[in-house]
Order: sequence, then C-alpha cells, then structure tokens
Amino acid sequence: MFLKKYNLKNKIALVSGAGKGLGRACAIALAEAGANLIIISRTKKDLEEVSKRVKKYRVKCKMFVCDVTNYDQIKKIINKIPRIDVLVNNAGNNIPKYFTKVKTKDMEYMVKINTIAAFNLAQLSAKKMIKLKNRKKIGGSIVNMSSQMGHVGGPIRSVYNMNKFGLEGLTRGMAIDLAKYNIRVNSIAPTFVVTPMTKKFFKNKKFKKETLKNIPLGRFAELSEIASAVVFLVSDAASMVHGTSLLVDGGWTAK
Repeated sequence: MFLKKYNLKNKIALVSGAGKGLGRACAIALAEAGANLIIISRTKKDLEEVSKRVKKYRVKCKMFVCDVTNYDQIKKIINKIPRIDVLVNNAGNNIPKYFTKVKTKDMEYMVKINTIAAFNLAQLSAKKMIKLKNRKKIGGSIVNMSSQMGHVGGPIRSVYNMNKFGLEGLTRGMAIDLAKYNIRVNSIAPTFVVTPMTKKFFKNKKFKKETLKNIPLGRFAELSEIASAVVFLVSDAASMVHGTSLLVDGGWTAK
C-alpha cells in the first residue's frame, strides 16, 4: 500500500542538466519509478546515453539539447511540451575561488546558471503545469537542486553560497505562491557527491581530507542517495512536504 505512493506512472518529469552526474541519476531513478521523461542538457551524446538507459523501464523519453541560460531556447522547449507534472531543476555549476580572487565574469556566469536560469525554468514550468485543468486534483511537484552550501558557509565558495542561499529563498517563495494549485515546491540539499564536476575538486588531497572531516558519517554521498530523495519528494509519499529543504548531507549541517 505505502510503496504505491512512490509510483510515478503517467507522470511527465522534466529534468535539467540530465546528461551527467546528479541530473542523470535523477532521470534514471524517475524512470525506474515509472515517470515519462523530458531530459535537457547541452550535450547530445550524454542525452542519448540516458535515453538508451531508461528504455528498459518502458517509459517515454524526449530529449532536447539546449543551454539553460538561454531563455529563448528554454521557452521554445517548454512550449513544445504538452504537459509537465514534475520538474527537477538541477542544472548548475561551480567555480570555487577565494572571495577576493573571484573574477567578475565567473561570478556573473554562476549567477546566470545557478540562479537566473533556475528561476526562469521554474517559472516557465510552473506556468505550463497550471494550464492543466485538473492540476489542483492531481498536483505537481518542483524540486530545486540546492546544496548544504545553501544552509551554511563554506571556504572558497562565497558565490556558490550566494546562489544556493538564493535558491532556498526562491523555493520558499514559490511554495507559498503555487500552493493554491497543489504544486509542491521543495529543495534537495546534498553534501559533496562524487560526480564529474566534483571529481576535479577531490584531486586536491588536502581539500578531500578536510571535507570528509566535516561529514559526521565520514563519507561522500552516492548519486543514488540523492536521486532516491528526489523520487520521494516528487511522489505522493511526500504529499504534505512543501516549502522546505531535504538535507542529504551526512550530518554536515547538524554541527
């Protein structure tokens, strides 16, 4: 009985940054739970690999190559999609630098991809969700991919902190405005996960050692642990979870 609440059959889930890392893992997990997918990324080859991977779950999968920072591209894609029930707002990036050494162009790029693009995709998706006549009855769900760095400060991550704290504020504001449509909005806040983006950071042995010291469970998160949390949040199992952040941080923020 309770496991049925995790079933996403007949739901259409849009996942941004779906070609690699967290986005890829989330897309595959959503397909395993029965959702039909719309996956977007900058790299066609990556999307094709994800599309092949989810075929065994017998779900539909449409893919679009695009840059989430290009508003017109995103708008055209959303206009082509007949329906969205779930958004995993995942695309993002990080360029770690000590605060006084942050270059203006890098700061502006990170704001553009982590904050502005996330806002635009969420707004366009929400508008599409609202158009469905029975939306209030069937509900909808938006998950913004945040970070533990949206809750606490971190060294050489001032811009990323700014982005993710902003995303946490956006999540709460969206939740209040979209509640009347039964569209739930939450964020996921992972600790460090081993992904193509983070692997390059872990090459610094000192950084890796210091990072692990901050995680009481003593290890980095697995992609599957974040993806399963996303499936929970977008499913009926989390039907009363709204306007909050699910920390999947191994206890980092508990200290």
